Amino acid sequence: MFLTFFVQTKFIMNQILCTKLETKKVKEKKNWFKFQFAFSLFILIVLIFSGTFYFYQLERKEEFSNSLIANYNIYRLYSKPENIAENQNENNNGLFGIIEIPKIKLYYPVFSHLTEELLKISPCKFYGDTPNVNGNICIAGHNYDNSLFFSKISSLSSHDEIFIFDNNSNQYIYEVYNIYEVSPSDLSPVLNYNQNEKILTLVTCNNMNSNRIILKAKQKSFLKK
Repeated sequence: MFLTFFVQTKFIMNQILCTKLETKKVKEKKNWFKFQFAFSLFILIVLIFSGTFYFYQLERKEEFSNSLIANYNIYRLYSKPENIAENQNENNNGLFGIIEIPKIKLYYPVFSHLTEELLKISPCKFYGDTPNVNGNICIAGHNYDNSLFFSKISSLSSHDEIFIFDNNSNQYIYEVYNIYEVSPSDLSPVLNYNQNEKILTLVTCNNMNSNRIILKAKQKSFLKK
């Protein structure tokens, strides 16, 4: 009888011990799940904040660019023609002119030179002369993934039109003839061109592989104001 009592007692103690161990494991799992949930929530908040800040910055750049266009158009509207030289294309507030691509609803002022800060605001001309001179006009613009600047130029096709307006409101019409990619160190799109033609080269980044997207267009007509 004593032996039976001892066995039963031991069995009960083992059950109690197992129950405690199981309870401890359950608590550890719950704590781990709580930690995972808290960590995931923290990451989610950080991502939401970062995304919100990123799009806020993009919106600010777009607003600044639109303000720049408005000021530029007002300047052209109220400037006296006799005070604007025939070939003055890059002296109005440091602007080269306006680029418009109707197919992708692109319309931006273009700075007459390139700096890191200006490139954050709007496209910049970094090579070439004026549209009425033979040569290669090269304009760079950031790729903001279908939001701003040159993010959609890769969707253009041959024969699509690009308009350049100079500071005298003259319109130069270009026709796309090639779109391709090069490595960041390849300068051929800038330096290799027919010097007897009027070429427009647009440059932006491919955010997927860090290559440069190159769009080539040739001037086909000119409308004088």
